[in-house]
Amino acid sequence: MATVDVRSRLSAEVPGLLRYARTFVADGSLAEDLVQETLLRALERAGSFRADASLATWLHRILHNLAVDRFRADREDASQDIEREVEQRWRDEAYTVDAATVVERAETREELEDALVRLPVIYRTAVVLHDAEGMTVAEIAEVQGLGLPAAKQRLRRGRMMMVDALAQGRERREALRGVPLRCWDARSKVSDYLDDELLAPDRVLVERHLEACPTCPPLYAGLVGTRAAMGALRDADTVVPTSLADRINELLSGD
Repeated sequence: MATVDVRSRLSAEVPGLLRYARTFVADGSLAEDLVQETLLRALERAGSFRADASLATWLHRILHNLAVDRFRADREDASQDIEREVEQRWRDEAYTVDAATVVERAETREELEDALVRLPVIYRTAVVLHDAEGMTVAEIAEVQGLGLPAAKQRLRRGRMMMVDALAQGRERREALRGVPLRCWDARSKVSDYLDDELLAPDRVLVERHLEACPTCPPLYAGLVGTRAAMGALRDADTVVPTSLADRINELLSGD
């Protein structure tokens, strides 16, 4: 397919790409940057796109690889504990949920997004691609570089986790009743709060949230402790090896 043909079809794919980008990163500007970089890569590689392939799948594959590379150090990985927990719950014949409540919450965008953001990213992305974007499991496998059985497993577990998260929404709301900001809204601001870069109104809201929320203070404490440890690492590693010092001195002296 000619480059010009790919270019003419890119705009129609942007909304889906942006939705997918937001499953990796909640920050809107970062998600937009990811989409823009995806389109640039697509234009650079347009000559390699096959006319018989799905353009959406090809573009999502590019975005997926960019996101994995860019956020490799930051993305949350599903632990074996989380996987085991959801499997054990659903294997228990006594376990159930209130279906009407789950469906009602799923039909409320804020509830749905709150549940979705609590899924580990490998399951969240599979659910979004299949149930929101309409991709087949085979296409998900192609996008994420998986075998078909692994893609099916991610979708299955992701759907289970979504139902669990929606079913637990009431308990979370009761625990957070009267607490300003949703947890994700507060958590997205705590890094700037830690660096004293928030405006006064936002700072007050974050502080009030941390005072009342049962789950966010330990996360914030973890950020504080990690930053302190990194600072200690910097202070402990100030010696420049002699071999490097000699090379630098030679370079600077012009000899």
